[in-house]
Amino acid sequence: MDTSLSRALTLLNQANTDFDLTNNQHQTHLLDLADNLLALTDLKFSQLLELSTQHDAPLEFQLALKLVDSRQKVLAFTKPVNVGVVFAMWGEHHRLLPKSQSNPNGEDSLRIKIRQLDWVTRDSQVQWQIYAVDDGCPHDSAHIAKRIAHEQPRAISERVKVLQLSRALPSKVGPLQSLDSVEDSRKGGSIILGCEYALSAGVDGVLYTDADNSVHLGQLGLVLDPYMNHNKQVVLGNRKHADSILVKQEERWGAGIKTLRHMQRMIGSQIFDQGIKDTQAAFKFYSRPVLEKILLKPTVYDFSFDTDWILAAMEMNQPITTVPFAFIDSAAESASVTQGPMTTWYVLLDGLVKAVKARKADYSEEMADVFVREISSHKDLELIIDTVPPELAIASDKDLGNPRVMSPQSVRNWILSAKSLRSRQANPKSVSPEQA
Repeated sequence: MDTSLSRALTLLNQANTDFDLTNNQHQTHLLDLADNLLALTDLKFSQLLELSTQHDAPLEFQLALKLVDSRQKVLAFTKPVNVGVVFAMWGEHHRLLPKSQSNPNGEDSLRIKIRQLDWVTRDSQVQWQIYAVDDGCPHDSAHIAKRIAHEQPRAISERVKVLQLSRALPSKVGPLQSLDSVEDSRKGGSIILGCEYALSAGVDGVLYTDADNSVHLGQLGLVLDPYMNHNKQVVLGNRKHADSILVKQEERWGAGIKTLRHMQRMIGSQIFDQGIKDTQAAFKFYSRPVLEKILLKPTVYDFSFDTDWILAAMEMNQPITTVPFAFIDSAAESASVTQGPMTTWYVLLDGLVKAVKARKADYSEEMADVFVREISSHKDLELIIDTVPPELAIASDKDLGNPRVMSPQSVRNWILSAKSLRSRQANPKSVSPEQA
């Protein structure tokens, strides 16, 4: 066997079968593995992929290949590019700090992000700046992030800007003028503020991600390549792509998630009909010209800003592409768990309805009407999340959003029946003997 192939196979066999986001040694070992694979310069990336497939490679080896692909793309850029990396912080006081006995979910996430970005861009044409924005965190994530940033060498600390949305509000001008207070923002307001600062610093585009370690930023090259080499102004990470790596730590939703996705895809048909299935992936790149126009008049300031921005780009007829990437779910401290999963889904659907109307998108007006009239809060979604309507019981993912599979009126009837059952259970004495 060729010496390099033999070495690659040895590295594959020595790779770990799991990856712990809270383990700093895992983070270091992964970058070392990627460096060792990059050192095999006489091997093509396609050969490494084939080796991985043939030998059913462990998770760590698969992750390393994403980093190798990204790093090779970054090193191939011949023109300089300046990227702002933006993320929001709410309740991130645990994940920002290292893991310890008293902090079992600690990910040391800011230090890890810095290390990842430094690794992937070293000796390249890519410059980066981090904009970490406190979204009104009750545990003062901003203070923790500032302390961590100040502990870095000066050359690195100057690349980390920690912002607080509360200090930018109220605003009489700009994209935040419709946001009354930090309490009214759920991520979107902070991402907008971070983007404002990044644009004012002259970046060519913004990558926004999450505050945790779920997305390894060593994959930066995967979203920059379509922009740098193919003029794609919007690049969206897609966890549902066959070449993506998706590690879910737990199932957060009940069986009725099918109903919610069915509703979502009908309301957001302009997005989903174009093959964009993963609207919420926290790994998206927007070029400066597109972002400047989006920020002229954002529709929402909550979790649903993702779909608003995608629709805005479509409204501008901007070229959009999607890319596969690796994502490892960081569930333990997730805001959707803390705030309640149906609260998150209510915000997503409510924001989607507002965005499709504001952006004059193509959408199912009937399905949007069902949501507006029948779903008044997350409590109504909780009624339908644990059971699946017969029409969707055997429906595949590609069937979701198809009104011929389950019409908006059928969805309305399903919701009304769930409400009726709730009413009967809450007022058993009001049920007549005939009804019983």
